[in-house]
Amino acid sequence: MIEKWIGVVGGVGPFAGIDLLGKIAAQTVAQQDQDHLTVLNWSQPSEIVDRTEYLLGEVDENPAGALAVQVQQLAKAGAGVVGIPCNTAHAPRIFNKMRAELAAANCDVKLLHMIEEVGRFLQTTLPQVTQVGVLSTTGTYRAGVYVDVLEPLGFTAVLPPLPLQTEKIHPAIYDPVYGIKACGVATKQAQENLREGVATLKAAGAEAIILGCTELPLAFNKPTIAGLPLIDPTLILARALIREANPAKLKPL
Repeated sequence: MIEKWIGVVGGVGPFAGIDLLGKIAAQTVAQQDQDHLTVLNWSQPSEIVDRTEYLLGEVDENPAGALAVQVQQLAKAGAGVVGIPCNTAHAPRIFNKMRAELAAANCDVKLLHMIEEVGRFLQTTLPQVTQVGVLSTTGTYRAGVYVDVLEPLGFTAVLPPLPLQTEKIHPAIYDPVYGIKACGVATKQAQENLREGVATLKAAGAEAIILGCTELPLAFNKPTIAGLPLIDPTLILARALIREANPAKLKPL
């Protein structure tokens, strides 16, 4: 088979893009530099308005247009398969419009849907789980991004109460002083907020926790918390990109 080049829209946000690049390398079967896949990272965050601000009606511009332009740039540079490490960008109002713009531009690059990949992962690796907790931005929360994908597959998405979501979970990601987007790491305050979120989801019946914002995996360095498995969509996307580029180079789970 002809190995495809991987494209990454890496600026949504930049720390998440870097995390995806590292996970692609870590999940690739390679014994030397030359064994690794070709990966193109297009990180131009200034061109893409905030996805949550758009979904909450705080800005009028749909980020789909800028996202589609960057996917096309990756395709023109040679990418055969592209991933976007941003959960909120997969909200239908954004992702469907982006797909339509790519089709109108006759851009036939394979664009993976990260949330659908998470659903497939749960079906194949955690079939015994029925209730899945979701930590995310408020944009992803309000758009029902995970609810729309998981419930048709037979999973119940367990979400934090709205006050906890807006006062603790979203700020752990977005707060300009202690949020992960601002700091690039999980500060003590962000960790405390997220632990409260996990405890609340577990008490509500969650049997696993999806880290439903691509900054959230930066806050957790273990595969479980409070006895629950953590589901990392960035890692799942990395593995899906390798699978599409050259399945022979995908490390076994």
